[in-house]
Amino acid sequence: METELRIGVFVCHCGINIAGVLDIEDLCEYAGTLPNVVTVQPNLFTCAETGTSGIKNAVKEHDLNRVVVAACTPRTHEPIFRASCQEAGINPYFFEMVNIREHCSWVHRHDREAAQGKARDLIRMAVARAMFLEPIETFKSKVEPRALVIGAGIAGMSSALALAGEGFDVTLLEKKAEMGGLLRDLHKVAPSEVGAGELVEQKVAAIKQEGRIQCFTSATLEEVSGYVGNYSATFSSNGNTHTHKVGAIIVATGGAPLKPMGLYNYDGKRVITQSELETKLKSGKLDAKSIVMIQCVGARIPERNYCSRICCMVAIKNSLHIKEIAKDAKVFVLYRDIQAYGVENEALFLKAKEAGVRFIRYNLESPPVVGDGNVEIYHPAMGKEVPLPAELVVLSTPIVAHDDAESVSRILKVPVNEYRFFLEAHAKLSPLDFATNGIYLCGNAHYPATVREAISQALGAASRASIILSHDAIERVGTVARVDQELCSSCFACVKVCPYQVPHMDEGGKAMIEPMQCQGCGICVAECPAEAIQFGYVSDAQIMAACEALCA
Repeated sequence: METELRIGVFVCHCGINIAGVLDIEDLCEYAGTLPNVVTVQPNLFTCAETGTSGIKNAVKEHDLNRVVVAACTPRTHEPIFRASCQEAGINPYFFEMVNIREHCSWVHRHDREAAQGKARDLIRMAVARAMFLEPIETFKSKVEPRALVIGAGIAGMSSALALAGEGFDVTLLEKKAEMGGLLRDLHKVAPSEVGAGELVEQKVAAIKQEGRIQCFTSATLEEVSGYVGNYSATFSSNGNTHTHKVGAIIVATGGAPLKPMGLYNYDGKRVITQSELETKLKSGKLDAKSIVMIQCVGARIPERNYCSRICCMVAIKNSLHIKEIAKDAKVFVLYRDIQAYGVENEALFLKAKEAGVRFIRYNLESPPVVGDGNVEIYHPAMGKEVPLPAELVVLSTPIVAHDDAESVSRILKVPVNEYRFFLEAHAKLSPLDFATNGIYLCGNAHYPATVREAISQALGAASRASIILSHDAIERVGTVARVDQELCSSCFACVKVCPYQVPHMDEGGKAMIEPMQCQGCGICVAECPAEAIQFGYVSDAQIMAACEALCA
């Protein structure tokens, strides 16, 4: 026997955000005329304690089994109202929310009549859809309390140590023969002036002493399967193949300085890169007395139009080190724009000027010309070409993604951008997360970063991963795609279109979707020609009911 539908509608004033434009009393009266609506209540602020208590009381008093709230954006307030429904004893997915603030009172505030009519339409559609809501249950999956960190540069080592410090086992992969990444090639780290080699050795020693970290060098990631909390990673190391079960993955694969082949007569001898200059400074062997540094070599150009962010500070830091070695050395920095963000970096910039480092601006239309023993630059203040003595020319090149970034991207099923840096889920809301749950990123794998930034991101990524690893099991709401295998025509449409590569065919040739892997994008639902796939909480019946109500 079918249960009688009993719907409660709650309309929010939201102070004057909604009530300043819409007639709330009229909306309440109208909602009361809709089918299966047994109670309608206005609220000054539905999300406040009085509003949520009103919902819970109404559910019990009127024996409600569906709740509709007409208020503001579901993005921020839907979880509050779902929790109220659950506390009142009904399934939280017997709830529907309609946005009459952003969609009506705000956007149509200059046309109150149209806004009022649209609000009525939206409430009518929400009530019609609520009639077809189905209970959605959660399901659980065991969590493997081990993390996989890919890359053992400063970011990867910091993530691994942070996770081990929280009590989790860590598998750390490094494709080179030793840990350290780019930091091994640096002289000192600005602005702290800590020796880069010293910092690397401290981190490496800490990892070797940490019993919870298993580090594999000369390692290559070969395959990753599974889902958040329960991944299986296969990799090779020094000729041996290993498979580890992990609950979360951190991508810290780093980057590499661009080799400026064919630019400014680069030869690795008289014309070198900043990283090659670091090696000279590290050894204390610098015999040049006139040095010209050229910024933005291979960056901020049509082929690579991003700013590498750290190049300016590397040049400033190294110019100061040169001045420390030889105070009478002439150092020129030819720049397009100076990127010295932050109080400490700005102070270093001023210190370099005080030390006698000359900064000369150039533009892309008239770049410096490297000659034999000098560099010619058009000086805008003088209005003419000026020759600068240059026993040594140093090119500041950008950090670029590693050649294997796309390979790692395919294995993990996570995206990279046009420059092959890994792409986060959202630059502001989820800067360390991928769209795929349980996989995180940090350091130069994401975008060029200073040592401090890489460490901060590494700690953030470790913190995100520990949220997953700290649970024995992970709970997932069933708002995912589901396959009716009796309707499945084995056309492979869902397999082809899923951006997360979740659907696959079982032994009988029918589509299957692992609910823990499904990201709930709904693309497969729209593509399935047999209508064999439905999406929890957004079924065809619900959508059609809302559309029919709109046209009524």
